[in-house]
Parts: sequence; C-alpha cells; structure tokens
Amino acid sequence: MAPPTPPRNPGRRRVLAGAAGALAGLAVPRVLRAQGGAMRFFRIGTASTAGTYFPIGGLLANAISHPPGSRACADGGSCGVPGLIAVAQATRGSVDNVRQMADGTLDSAFVQADVAYWAYHGKRMFAGQGPMDNLRVIANLYPEAVHLVVATSTGIFWMKQLVARRLSLDLPGSGTRVDAKVILDAYGVSIRAIEDVAVPAPEAADMLRAGDLDGFFFVGGAPATAISDLAEDVSIRLVPMNNAQAQVLTRTYPFFTMHGIPAGTYHNVPQTDTLAVGAQWLVDARVPNDVVYGITRALWHPRTAKLLRDGHPKAAEIRPERALEGVGIPVHAGAWQYYREHGLAPAGAGPDQFSERFEVD
Repeated sequence: MAPPTPPRNPGRRRVLAGAAGALAGLAVPRVLRAQGGAMRFFRIGTASTAGTYFPIGGLLANAISHPPGSRACADGGSCGVPGLIAVAQATRGSVDNVRQMADGTLDSAFVQADVAYWAYHGKRMFAGQGPMDNLRVIANLYPEAVHLVVATSTGIFWMKQLVARRLSLDLPGSGTRVDAKVILDAYGVSIRAIEDVAVPAPEAADMLRAGDLDGFFFVGGAPATAISDLAEDVSIRLVPMNNAQAQVLTRTYPFFTMHGIPAGTYHNVPQTDTLAVGAQWLVDARVPNDVVYGITRALWHPRTAKLLRDGHPKAAEIRPERALEGVGIPVHAGAWQYYREHGLAPAGAGPDQFSERFEVD
C-alpha cells in the first residue's frame, strides 16, 4: 500500500526516519524559530521508497539543507540554504505530487516532464481541475526509463503479447500509470484487453516473484531497487520499445525520447532499447526567490556533485548542462536568476517562455 497522505493537523504529525537523511511521511510547519535564527522546513515529494526518486530525494535534501548552527560551507560544512531543513517524503508518484503541491501539502516534488506539462496546462488527467499554475521548475534532473518487466517464463517478448495478461500499470496517481496507458494505446493494446492490477512497483515485484503477475510497468531511473532485487530471485526480461510505434510516440509526445538500458543494469538482463521521460524537480511558485536561488546554487555545487556520484548510480547523471532540457513549464524566478548568472539560460529566453515550447494535447 502507498503511504497515507500526511495529516494536516500539526498536533498529530509524526516524523518517520528514512534512508540517506530522508524522512518519509513528514508534514511540518514551513517556518519555525530555532536557536540562532529562523528555521524553514522544505518538503520534497518523491515516490515509492523502492524507486529512484526517494533515495535521490534524500541525497538532495541533505545537499540543500543547512540547519542553524551548522558549520559554514567554506569550513567543510553544508553548502545548503542557511536555516533550511529539507526532507524527502514518500508519495504515490508524479500525479500525486503535483496535486499535493497544488493544495500546499508539498513545497516541491520530483515529477515526470509530461505530467508536469499536463498539470500546468490543465490537460488530460488534469482537465477537470483546471491549470495548476503554481508549478515551477528548479531543474531537469535525469532521464527516466520506461521498464516493462516480465518473467521469462511467460514467453512475452513483444508488446502485442500483453493481451489477456495480468499486468500492473502502477497505482492511480502515478506517472508510471499515465505513461503506461499512452504506450499501450500506441501499440494498439486496449487497457480493457489486459487484466489490470493497480499496485505499486514493490508489490508488483513481489507478485511476479510469487507467480501471481505476468509483468509490470515502472518509469524511473535505472537501476531501480525493486527490479534489481527481483532479478536476483527470478529470471526476468525487459520488453523492448524500439520499433515504429516507439518512433511515433517520440514524434507525437516530445517528452518521450529513445533510451537504452545497458546490459548488466539488472542481473542477466541484456541491453534493452526503450523510451524515457525527464525527471524534473518542481517547486511551488510561492516559495521565495532567494530560497529557490539558494537551492539551485546548492544543487549545482561541486560538493553536491560528489555526494550524488557516491550516493546513487542514477544521480551521477544529474548535470547542470541538462538543467533546462525538456522543460515545458515556467522556470522559477530564483532558479532562472542562477542559470542566467552562470550562462546556462538560453540567449534571449525568459523563465516563462518554456511553457510555450510544447503543443501537446
């Protein structure tokens, strides 16, 4: 089951310890008074603890935090935002994240590029809610691969063989489910033609391991913990997406790109061609410019680069030259200031122009 939505009543809030300095299930006041000055809590929505968002969220939470009383960056201390304590919060995923940002539960979140676009413009699954115009980008982080994991014993090699199979497209509210539906439609596989089991990746992996599921979709950075662990226990295959339908998807939806998962990423799984979407770090437009500027500066600090390289294989792909790739909504003014000062902003562009670069319904 996915973590429950954190309670909004401060008297009932609980802090749960997480990995890599992250705290799952946390809801805290935005600003508290602490010894030595103001202390601000900053919540980063991630996804399931078994995916890539959560551990990378923990690493970035550490990188941008600088609690009151900490040593200065120049003295070997944190190079984060003075007074900021960031926490990574487990969630249902991208769709859930933008909705929690819209209602003020989260200050920021990791969101797939396509979900960010549709949420900001109020399209597709957000059409009934209207545009979520409080969403802004801090940075594009890394490509997220579309995994379609099947047990080799199923004999599934191609997308067309999914008909009448028991598959998980992930939970409602997840970016994985959004993309899985788009991909199935492109390959002519109706969701009504499969047995749809709506469970998150960790539970799907357990069900496949037990023989109760034929396969599952997962969109995230490779390697993903749930899939790595599964591949050690049973023989799995990644279904490729590299034919004409995949090419049509990349032309129709600029968020999709062709991507390869190298051999050896998962135990006994060969190199597999698939699709990918960008993982983007969004922030509420109401977060002050100086705070977001400081977060962006900390994100691209050389010390953070080492922290990311040492902390997670996928995190090594987070590089400043990719910061604005595939961005389809406005960049936060604080982040834009940093990119302009450091020569990373396109000449003649402004932070709002990114929202007009795609025209996807």
